[in-house]
Amino acid sequence: MKKVICSLLLCGVLQAAASQSSTPIQVHIDLQHTAQTIHNFAASDAWACQFTGNWPDSKRMQIADWLFSTDTSSSGQPSGIGLSMWRFNIGAGSAEQGDSSGIKDEWRRAECFLGADHNYNWQKQAGQLWFLQAAKARGVTRFLGFLNSPPIAFTSNGKAFANHGQCNLAPDKYEAVGNFLKDVIRGVQKKTGVTLGYISPVNEPQWDWSDGGQEGCPYNNEQIYGLAKSIDKKFNEDQLSTSILITEAGQLNYLYSNENKPDKGMQIKAFFDPHSTTYLGNHKNIYQGIAAHSYFTTSPADTATAIRKRVFAALNGIAFWQSEYCILGNNAGEMDGNKADLGMDAALYMARVIHTDLTVANASAWQWWLAVSPYDYKDGLIYVDRNKTDGQIHDTKMLWVFGNYSRFVRPGAKRVMAELNDSTAGKNILVSAYKNTDNCVNIIVINSGTTASTIAIQCKELRNKSMRSYTTNAQENLLPGYVSGNTLSVPPRSVVTLTGKINK
Repeated sequence: MKKVICSLLLCGVLQAAASQSSTPIQVHIDLQHTAQTIHNFAASDAWACQFTGNWPDSKRMQIADWLFSTDTSSSGQPSGIGLSMWRFNIGAGSAEQGDSSGIKDEWRRAECFLGADHNYNWQKQAGQLWFLQAAKARGVTRFLGFLNSPPIAFTSNGKAFANHGQCNLAPDKYEAVGNFLKDVIRGVQKKTGVTLGYISPVNEPQWDWSDGGQEGCPYNNEQIYGLAKSIDKKFNEDQLSTSILITEAGQLNYLYSNENKPDKGMQIKAFFDPHSTTYLGNHKNIYQGIAAHSYFTTSPADTATAIRKRVFAALNGIAFWQSEYCILGNNAGEMDGNKADLGMDAALYMARVIHTDLTVANASAWQWWLAVSPYDYKDGLIYVDRNKTDGQIHDTKMLWVFGNYSRFVRPGAKRVMAELNDSTAGKNILVSAYKNTDNCVNIIVINSGTTASTIAIQCKELRNKSMRSYTTNAQENLLPGYVSGNTLSVPPRSVVTLTGKINK
C-alpha cells in the first residue's frame, strides 16, 4: 500500500489517520459515465441578514467572506465556501406592521419594497441588499429571489400569513404580483447591479401557514398554475430573461405522489406533463425543472434512498433542485434538530443528505436554508448573537462541510460514476465524483466512522500525482494538503475533497 506524502500542514491529520488504516477500499471513477449537470450550491439570506447586513464592517465582511469567497491564503487555505448562488428573500411587509403583523418573532418578519400605499421604497431591505452586493463582489453570478408570501398590499387578509390554510392571494391579484416581481427585478438591478436570474414565487405550498410563525402562503396546484402563468406573461411582456422556479414543495414526496393533499401533490406530472390541465412546460420563462425540500425524508437511510429513487424516476428529463434544507425534527432518532451544533455531528449528517440528494435523486442544485441564524437550532451555517446592531459571529462545521462541495464543484460540473468495491464501506464511507468545466475532477469522501479508512482511487484519466486534498474534521476546516499516488487515508469523522487534473 502506498503511503500518503502530505504537506507540513496535513501531516498531523493524515499520519494519525494512517496509523489506523486498513486494506484499501478501491474507488473506481469513470469520467465517461456522466449523470446530472450541477447548477449551483446556495443558501438563503432569510432572516438574520436584514440585521447583520447593517452590522459593523468587520463582522459583516467576515460573514460574506465565509459564505462567498473563493480566495485562498498563501498556504492554499480557502477563505470561504464559495457559494455559487445566493437566495434573496423578497419580503411581504410584515416588518412594517410590527406587532400588529401577527408574527411574534421580530427576526421572522420582513420588509417589503412595496408599501401598503402601493408606492415603492428601494431603501427597504437594506441589510439584504448589502449581502447581494457582497456576494457579487466576491464572484457570485447567480441570484434567486423568493417569496414566502405575496406583498401584504395584495393579500386577502392584509397579513403576510394565511387564515385557516386558505390561499391568501385572490386570482384577480395574480397579475399584480407579476408586475411587482418585474419591478423588484428592475429595482434591485438598478440599486445593486445584481440581476435576479431566478424567481421562486411559491414556498412550501402544502403547509397551512396559519400560525403566524413566519411569512407564508398555501397554494394548490391550480393556484400555482394561475400565478405562474401571470408572472410568465408579465416577464415576457417586459422582455425579462429571469426564469420562474416552481414549486419548492415542502417535502420530496409531493413531487411524485398525492400523499394526504390530493390537490397539492403529483407536482412533476401536474406542471410538466403536456396532458395535464395545469401544464407549464411550454411557457417561455418557466424553468424546465422542479424544486422541493428534503425535510422529513432523510432518515433512516433506506427510506431516504427509496424516496429519492422515486423522485428521479418521476423527473422524466427535467431538472431537480433541492432548494431548502436544515436539520428539523428528530429524524428517526438519528439527529435532533433542537440545539445548535457547531461541530461534526450535524455536519456529517448534513453531508449524508447532500450525498444522497446528489447521487440518488440526481439533484442539480443543493441549497441550505439559513445562511445566518440567531437560533438555538441546527438551521445555520453561521450563528450570530440575537442583536440587531452588533454581536459575535461563529462559523460551524456545517459551513465548512458544505464548502467541501460548494467550493470545488462549480456550476457546469457533471457528476460522474464513482463506485466502491467494498459493499461494507457504504455504511461509513460515501464517495461521489464530479468533472468540472476546467477539466479538473473533484472526489468527495465522507467518513462518518470512528476509525480512519484507506481508499485507493482508480481513474485512468487522472493525471499522476496531481491530487490535492481538503479536509474538514473536528480540528480543521478545508485544510489543504498533497496526495502522492492514488492512495490516501481518510481521517475518522471527516469529509475530504480530492481535486485532480485530467490527462488531455
